[in-house]
Amino acid sequence: PTRRDVAAKEGKEIEEIPRDHPDIGARVVRGVELMKMSDEELDNLLDYEQLVFARTSPANKLTIVKGLQDKKLKRWKDGSRPPKRIKNVVAVTGDGVNDSPALSQADIGVAMGIVGSDVAKDAADMILLNDNFASIVDGVEEGRLIFDNLKKSIAYTLSSNIPEITPFLIFILIQIPLPLPTVLILLIDLGTDL
Repeated sequence: PTRRDVAAKEGKEIEEIPRDHPDIGARVVRGVELMKMSDEELDNLLDYEQLVFARTSPANKLTIVKGLQDKKLKRWKDGSRPPKRIKNVVAVTGDGVNDSPALSQADIGVAMGIVGSDVAKDAADMILLNDNFASIVDGVEEGRLIFDNLKKSIAYTLSSNIPEITPFLIFILIQIPLPLPTVLILLIDLGTDL
């Protein structure tokens, strides 16, 4: 719940609810507030489950990226669970020259292909040619599909080649004669690969 939700539930004004109220699970932070925060305050802020940064400058983007990458522990607001070790993978979108430091610093920099500047495109790891964020989801799905197919292909290759190479290993290690001649093993390999 947001600060507004907590205020409505308790029947109070929003200003009467402190920003660090334990029931607040979402937070909106403006760029001006972010500039005034210390590193420790930013680290505590990044513990929120739902966090929105509004009206941020390119320098704020860089601060957020570094804060997420440096964060090592996730602390729970209610204290019911011990801190959890985390490793954030940070993706940043940008289209201007000013966004290039954050695009470079992020694990995945995403630049806009149509309206993006050349500097932002050079700094980014991925360029959205159609400036549509849904393309990122499509790209991730395609990447996962390719990765799954690659794993299946490697598993098939290993499962078919290990029985073929085992007689040669036994021949080399124990010096027993080959049960099948080399040409016959190659024909079997050719037949199974078709």
